[in-house]
Amino acid sequence: MILVVDDDKNIRLSLKLVLERNGYDVALAEEPKETIRIVRDTTAVELVLMDMNYSHSTDGEEGLTLLKQVKVFRPDVPVILMTAWGTIKLAVQGMRAGAFDFITKPWDNGVLLDRIETALKINCNGPVSQPGQPASIIGTSLSGILTTVSRVAPTNASVLITGESGTGKELIAEAIHRQSRRANGPFVKVNLGGISTSLFESEMFGHIKGSFTDAKADRTGRFELAKGGTIFLDEIGELSLASQVKLLRVLQDQTYEVLGDSQTRRADVRVVCATNADLRAMVEEHTFREDLFFRINLINIHLPPLRERREDIPLLVEHFLRQACQENHLPPVSVSSEAIAYLQTRPFPGNIRELKNVVERALLMKAPETNTLERTDFSLLSAESVGPSSIASKENAAPTLDVLERSAIAACIAKHGGNLSHVAKELGISRGALYRKIEKYGL
Repeated sequence: MILVVDDDKNIRLSLKLVLERNGYDVALAEEPKETIRIVRDTTAVELVLMDMNYSHSTDGEEGLTLLKQVKVFRPDVPVILMTAWGTIKLAVQGMRAGAFDFITKPWDNGVLLDRIETALKINCNGPVSQPGQPASIIGTSLSGILTTVSRVAPTNASVLITGESGTGKELIAEAIHRQSRRANGPFVKVNLGGISTSLFESEMFGHIKGSFTDAKADRTGRFELAKGGTIFLDEIGELSLASQVKLLRVLQDQTYEVLGDSQTRRADVRVVCATNADLRAMVEEHTFREDLFFRINLINIHLPPLRERREDIPLLVEHFLRQACQENHLPPVSVSSEAIAYLQTRPFPGNIRELKNVVERALLMKAPETNTLERTDFSLLSAESVGPSSIASKENAAPTLDVLERSAIAACIAKHGGNLSHVAKELGISRGALYRKIEKYGL
């Protein structure tokens, strides 16, 4: 049963009609005392849809107090707040106090029903289906994460995947898509760090010919390309404040407009975001909007760095080696136990991406007559002795600029725990330039 709480009779009746038409049992409450009575006495309440104001005052204090009281009596029941767009800040306070989600008035019935369905499914304590670990996700340490993926994938909940660069955030996003009801739709990847503020609307929402000076042809935006599927917004921490406002509008109302066209279009997409930045710290620093943070962070999945899951390294090495042999048409190659033990001692600031590169390089550079990779095959590729560095050391010559640059970048990545935003800032280069150097030096 859904409990609707609002002091406006017309809103209560309107919501009752919509919900009952979609198969939900509904109870109505006009004010806080009645709400608490129903919550305390009725175990059938599965969700509360609640307004924030119950008098002439619009500060929302009554709503926040009622929310806290509801959570005391029924901490297991999700609460969705209803608020006007102008009081989004108030809704964020409600999210801090334990609300599951919020919608704005006037609401879109489709959006409302979708949010309710998501809340009820995620809150369900029934058994979680186990469709099996996706083939591309390797490691026994990730069983808890994959269970979470299985639980949230069938819903339409927004998911924020966090973790250092190279930990496999994109693979988790793809797993969510494959196990969702949108699996037959497109999976569109967007690196927000590579989109400038001036081009954000055109890239994300599209434009029509002539809408601005350089618009020489129509362009389909990423949200349109992802229609019926999933849009993966990577590096969301790199988004400017101006672009954050535009994105929040789309995620909140699930509508957008193509540049040069006044027709409002519905964003029929599942949103999954990822970042290696500390968004909570950015909120405190006022470089990331708190309301957007709560909108994208309905479900958070954090991926640990490789140094915290060393037990997975043998499985990952075997997987990458088998994959590289197939791609390069080479006979099967094994890895000695000493080599595995050595790899498990390495810091791998570039995480799984770095391990993959190390395995592939060791395979391609091994002696042709051997079919087993030994510790020396990997130790020669370490940060202390890779490529020109080892040659320079042997000849007692000064290291080249490339060697010095690689060493400086590797040390900076290790210092910041793989946070490439901080690395680029300290080195005084753009993230794009940093990515190119990481690829150049195999970091």
